[in-house]
Amino acid sequence: MAAFDTTRTTYGSTGLIGRIGALAATAAGAFAAWNDARATRNALSGLTDRELADIGMSRGDIENVANGKTVF
Repeated sequence: MAAFDTTRTTYGSTGLIGRIGALAATAAGAFAAWNDARATRNALSGLTDRELADIGMSRGDIENVANGKTVF
């Protein structure tokens, strides 16, 4: 007697709930990155030119640092 299994494993495929969860995780990650950049930008903008020079930066570097695009 032979048996034939018709159930399939769905490894790697994501259902609707999984896709909604992934979308929520992506949105939460984007919000966290935006908030981190905002907080960094505000903190660096509050420093004087002398304090920025002490850490090797100028006002023009603030945006790049906040967005993680700096190369030191």
